[in-house]
Amino acid sequence: MAEDSTSGPDIAVAVVDAETPGNVGSIARSMKNFGLSELLLVDPPDLDPDGEAYGFAGQARNDILPDATELTFDELAEQYHTVACTATTNEDPQNHVRYPAIPAADLSDHLAGVDGDVAIVFGRERVGLSNEELAALDMVCSIPADDSYPVLNLAQAATIIFYELRALTVEDTQLPETVHQLADKPSVERVHNYFGEYLDAIGHPEEKRAKSARMFRRVLGRAQLTPREAQTLQGLFRDGTQRLENADPEE
Repeated sequence: MAEDSTSGPDIAVAVVDAETPGNVGSIARSMKNFGLSELLLVDPPDLDPDGEAYGFAGQARNDILPDATELTFDELAEQYHTVACTATTNEDPQNHVRYPAIPAADLSDHLAGVDGDVAIVFGRERVGLSNEELAALDMVCSIPADDSYPVLNLAQAATIIFYELRALTVEDTQLPETVHQLADKPSVERVHNYFGEYLDAIGHPEEKRAKSARMFRRVLGRAQLTPREAQTLQGLFRDGTQRLENADPEE
């Protein structure tokens, strides 16, 4: 969560399966620069207090690195409103795994109006996050770069994202006035579960269900549901499914 007393969401940083301790340390240092303090690690390398992670971390060696929380990818996706960060998308509107992606410069505006637990998620140095992992996350954010060489160093990419989020994490930076409560992850996941049951009930082609579910997850990720909205959507999909299942096929 943000280290300073600022309004807006509580923002954590998650690093998935980092290959080098040095990049974890560099990310922790950048977090310290921009008012972030909660570091989440999925399948991390060994972070030896006498090794390069702590050597690269600067002042973050005193609190962010030793206080980091290790968790599974499933726990990360279940407990946080997640923003997957990727340098390139290589996708078009027909494929909803990596599309649409929010530019890094717009991410602060997308998150400013909510109050909840958010995790900014970074993947592996060489290959990033897999399509399967991306499909489980709520939003995708990209850093537009030159097409001739768009792939960024992991720590550099993280620093760019943190800089763009500074309005939400650094004290005395002006924020939008409107703040609303974000529906918790279990409530949002229930919406997705009911949506899946609804697809079954309407006989949606099985080969298209995974893509439809991914598209719906992206829509809800950008929508930033309130608890009331999540509850309403649950009821709509649940009632619609029940009506279809109880309908007389001869009518």
